[in-house]
Amino acid sequence: MNSKRPVNLDLSKFHFPLPAITSILHRTSGIIIFIGMGFLLYGLDLSLEGESGFNAVNDLLSSFLAKLIIWGILSALLYHLVAGIKHLLMDMGIGEELQSGRLAAKATVVISVILIVLAGVWIWQ
Repeated sequence: MNSKRPVNLDLSKFHFPLPAITSILHRTSGIIIFIGMGFLLYGLDLSLEGESGFNAVNDLLSSFLAKLIIWGILSALLYHLVAGIKHLLMDMGIGEELQSGRLAAKATVVISVILIVLAGVWIWQ
């Protein structure tokens, strides 16, 4: 038995580089979008049933919790879009080096935060 192997791993001790964090968030945002689409499709189905269903969805969407959920789904979609564009550029050979990868990760975070804040302003106007 190899005694140099760690017995238990404390994940809080690990330091992940920003490109790794953006990659993990890209996958997480995809899962959030997938789950969120179920709620959005249910709301669409309910609103298309008739006038009463449309009014029910309209009333629901005016609540704080519904706006928060919509903002969360939209935030995941915006982040996923920006990170996806970064990955497409990397697939074309742009930003594959270490320094440019770090710069692209920083740009992904900055652009995503700006878009997410703008989406929040749009939702809560």
